[in-house]
Parts: sequence; C-alpha cells; structure tokens
Amino acid sequence: MVPLETLRGDYRGMATDWTVPQELDHYSAEDQAVWRLLAERQTLLAHRHACSEFIHGLRTLGISKTIPDFDEVNRRLEPLTGWRVVGVPGLIPDQAFYDHLAHRRFPVTVWIRRRSEIDYLVEPDLFHDFFGHVPLLGNPVFADYMQLYGRRGIEAGPQIDLLARLYWYTVEFGLIRTPQGLKIYGAGILSSAREVRHAIEDEGVERLPFEASTVMHRPYEIDKLQNTYFVLDDFRQLFEAANTRIA
Repeated sequence: MVPLETLRGDYRGMATDWTVPQELDHYSAEDQAVWRLLAERQTLLAHRHACSEFIHGLRTLGISKTIPDFDEVNRRLEPLTGWRVVGVPGLIPDQAFYDHLAHRRFPVTVWIRRRSEIDYLVEPDLFHDFFGHVPLLGNPVFADYMQLYGRRGIEAGPQIDLLARLYWYTVEFGLIRTPQGLKIYGAGILSSAREVRHAIEDEGVERLPFEASTVMHRPYEIDKLQNTYFVLDDFRQLFEAANTRIA
C-alpha cells in the first residue's frame, strides 16, 4: 500500500472498512462538467467498442451525464446481482479491497479528476471506478466472477501478485470475442479514449487467446498504453481462471 500522505484522497473520516460517505453536494459545477465531458465521450466509444453486457449495464443503471448518486444506483443494482457500490477515499489496501469484493461491495473513489487530467491520471478516480467497473456488475456471470475473485484474493497470501495480474488482464484490460467482433470489457480500457482505440485498432499490439497460467505470469506496466491484451471467448472462462492453482 502506498503511504496515505502521498495519495490524493481524504482518508481522515473513513470507517474501519476504509469506506466514506459520497456527499453528493460536495461536487462542484466543474466536477460535474468533467464527469459530463468524460461520460459523453466514453459512452460514444462504448457503444461502438464495448461488449453488449457493458452497454446493457450503462442503460439499466441509468449512468448518464451527471455524477451518479451511489444510493440511487444501489437501488437498481442490488436487486439485479446483490452488489452494492461503496465510497472510498481512493486506493485502499489489498485485503480491504478483496474483502469488499468477497461480500459483493465494489469500492468507488469519491473524488474526480481535474480537467487537465482528462486523458491521463495516475490514481483511479470516480470516473474510472464507476464508469469503467460498475456497469458489468449488473451482469450475473461477471458479478459472480468478481465475488469469486475477492474470495481468492483473501486466500492468496504471498502469491497475491500472480492473482493481481489476472485482475489486470481481465477486469482492467480484458477483451472478448463476440459475434459482432472483438469487444472490450476491461475498465482500464473503457474509461480511456486513447486505450480504446489502441486496444482495438492499433497494429503491433499483442491480442492473445486467454489462458490463465499465461496471464498470471505476464508482468504489466501501469503507466503506459498496454502492449498485450488477452481475449476471452466467453465470460465463463473467468471462473476457471479464478480457480487456477496459484504457483
């Protein structure tokens, strides 16, 4: 875990499980404008390049041009799959993160980036966490995988780095083959205009068939466009991957 004093969020008022209230009235007009700019751009790209399950989640949960109210979203999400969104100050320790996932709670950062950071941000913010991740939590298959991943994270111990690579190459930067062609489901791609185009259109990028043991032994870099993506044939492959023996 990065020292709290170097992180952007306000960790002073958090609960013991690292959660904080969202406090919708604290978002400024500029915060709303940044969300609207990002949401309009990424929604257009999602309708062209995202998998149908993600697009369905955008519509079902009512994700639109204003910063979402977590309570309102939970009233729609929980009856679908039993998941809830919880606010967090920013990055939280691995064990706290896995515990939330294991109990069908998805941690979402409550602060949003500045306009000068529209195209690149070091730490995950509200837009990345919510727009990128939450729509797929309305899909029963993907929702079950996320809970299983959380349980496996709690159990992983010293081999947690291998499991982290599985998260990176699926939940954050995953692609899936569909009858409509290659589509995106990874949040790190869908929350970035540059990464969407890079993942789908650029030449010289590896797009490899998904195989869990290969994924878990492939290092990744967090501060540049990806050179390698792994392509699923079906979301149900994720269950076998999460249950793969870590070694």
